[in-house]
Amino acid sequence: MTLYEIKPKFQNLLRPLVVRLHAQGITANQVTLFAMLTSVVLGALLMCFPDPRFFITLPVFLFFRMALNAIDGMLAREFNQQSTIGAILNEVGDIISDAALYLAFAFVTGISPWLVVLVVLLSWLSEFCGVMCQTLNGIRSYRGPLGKSDRALLFGALGLVIALWPQYIVYADAVYAIAALLLCWTSLNRCRNAMEAKNG
Repeated sequence: MTLYEIKPKFQNLLRPLVVRLHAQGITANQVTLFAMLTSVVLGALLMCFPDPRFFITLPVFLFFRMALNAIDGMLAREFNQQSTIGAILNEVGDIISDAALYLAFAFVTGISPWLVVLVVLLSWLSEFCGVMCQTLNGIRSYRGPLGKSDRALLFGALGLVIALWPQYIVYADAVYAIAALLLCWTSLNRCRNAMEAKNG
């Protein structure tokens, strides 16, 4: 069970906006690039100014980015904008955005940088395993327990906590350690998904 389970309801809420964006000539690839560039900008700002108070922006932005990710997919599927370059931008944009946003935690005093880097690398591994499943059976694997949306929820909550209650930064390493274990589990689940489909 992951946040992907509620994605259809979220998309239904966004559909009127998607229709308006399409009417204005906005494409899926433009939305994808915008999500990536804004993620990089915010990540860079948090790295340059790693005051815990500024991480209050992270949960707000991660929700905004989640909406953008849903919008670009809907534009692509529902308005015949699917393309090879779009698929590449979607996958590459996600891992760049994740790295830019989550590596910012490594600059906060009291959080172990090596744990942050480990989680980012494991996030990339989990997405690679999902794409590998698609390569083998044509279906992208989103198995959890710590998929992209779940990571956004987790680290958005962490950003909120350290912004409002900086004394709890001492628990951030534990959060990253647990996230690392869950990402290993996620990668194994996605590999198992690929193997089951191949054997089936």
